[in-house]
Amino acid sequence: MTPLLLAGRPLTDGPLHDVVDPHHDRVIAQVPTASPAALDQAIAAADRVWPTTRARPVHARVQVLRRVAGLLAERQEPLARQLSQEAAKPIAYALGEVRRAVETFTFAASELEAARDDVIPLDASPRIADRWGVTRRFSAGPVSAITPFNFPLNLVAHKVAPAVMAGSPLVIKPAPATPLSALSLGELLLEAGWPPEALSVLHLEVANAGPLVTDDRLKVLSFTGSDTVGWMLKGQAGRKRVLLELGGDAAVLIAPDVQDLDHAVQRCVFGAFAYAGQVCISVQRVLVPRSRVDAFVDALVRATARVPVGAPEDPDVVMSSLIDDRAVAKVQRIVADTEARGGRRLCGGYRDGRLFDPMVFVDVPPDAPLGCEEVFGPAVFVQPYDDFDDALAAVNRSRFGLQAGLFTDSLATTTRAFEALEVGALLINDVPTWRVDHMPYGGVKDSGFGREGLRYAYAEYTEERLLVLPKGG
Repeated sequence: MTPLLLAGRPLTDGPLHDVVDPHHDRVIAQVPTASPAALDQAIAAADRVWPTTRARPVHARVQVLRRVAGLLAERQEPLARQLSQEAAKPIAYALGEVRRAVETFTFAASELEAARDDVIPLDASPRIADRWGVTRRFSAGPVSAITPFNFPLNLVAHKVAPAVMAGSPLVIKPAPATPLSALSLGELLLEAGWPPEALSVLHLEVANAGPLVTDDRLKVLSFTGSDTVGWMLKGQAGRKRVLLELGGDAAVLIAPDVQDLDHAVQRCVFGAFAYAGQVCISVQRVLVPRSRVDAFVDALVRATARVPVGAPEDPDVVMSSLIDDRAVAKVQRIVADTEARGGRRLCGGYRDGRLFDPMVFVDVPPDAPLGCEEVFGPAVFVQPYDDFDDALAAVNRSRFGLQAGLFTDSLATTTRAFEALEVGALLINDVPTWRVDHMPYGGVKDSGFGREGLRYAYAEYTEERLLVLPKGG
């Protein structure tokens, strides 16, 4: 049995919850289920220790961040194996996630060291010639963090690192399917010198997790997950600061001027099928000029057939099992409903347990599930267009707006698309399934609220105050 962390101490009480290896369908660990009383203790501890953590000097917070980065680097192999088992993430991608987590904490330390307060020239007004001002950021308060299964280490890191930057205690609810990576990161954070009372990592039943959203002692809610749940939580959060990183149906737009179509195809295959499409910026739709769509589809289908599918411990595998039977049922429903509306599947779809072969579709109507829902599985469709402005409008018709990709050889096309597309980020000559951990990351429309990325999340977790001083004492 793997204990939870309640105010930095092991918690072993509560009904046991099985952590299942999704590919091999075997129990790999058990964790307790925290009670409502345990959650209240965690929140009370975070509230109690907050005056201490927010007063920590910058050098002490930087030291914790750098120590965590070092510990992650030292233990990347066992952490990757654990992550791969609990999430069915191919081991090569699991190692990549651990290395990204190292960068996340390293960037956080660097960003905090480089942070600068602003001096405000109040004497720019002729009425106020005798004063000057300076701003400084302060912790907004204890953080409630709710994280998903698909990046069970690095997405927890994206809650933890900015909280340490701000000097904010945390209460973390990891995804029920993948609590082990979050608990391991919590142990490393304590080993690095973070105050025990300032960290709780709890597996909770949904029915008992409400105080993470509604309790006024928690001042910030950071949620990564489905758009339906995220917006519901925002409505319940009251006066909390809320940061939402939600879903998408990410689009790739192939411009008419592109010469290297093969590069676009290879990147789209990666973007659509890495980790079986269980990524909120996974490529779901590709818009291609009608004159080139046949060549693109033919190359895409051939490349898709070569995607290595299998057990996550195989170092060559790109795509393994979906996280659970509920995810399998969702993909099956979306595929069946899309085909019933006229969508044609050109390849893939064979299922063995929770493992699918990757799928390519054409002729998908805009109102078919694959055309308007987040599939979160290994399926992509290709849509032809005749006019580039119509293609831009088609991308924008989605209720989502997280990231998009554009393949083009033209600066004019780039700027035209950047100004028109309603997304949080536009990737040029690459797929939207790309992120570096210190960039601003987040969406518009139903895809989210606020931005992650260390400096940007730090701003979300803190509040700015202005100090006004007289000149000359």
